Amino acid sequence: GKARLRPVLMTSFTTCLAMLPLALGLGEGAELQAPLAAVILGGLLVSTFFTLVLVPVMYSLFDDLGRRLSGAA
Repeated sequence: GKARLRPVLMTSFTTCLAMLPLALGLGEGAELQAPLAAVILGGLLVSTFFTLVLVPVMYSLFDDLGRRLSGAA
């Protein structure tokens, strides 16, 4: 987790910052691309949350459960 935190955050934040003007509809012709940019931005934020929080938590829960079951058997 510690080794991958910085690269994951840097990649997702730079992509989010790059998509922000398009999602806000700034610039010529951006009103056509704004909905797509908003969806991509939301998906990237959710997937970053899943990668950094949900997956490690679920892994630790299942690891603890596996250790308890193997110890009880």
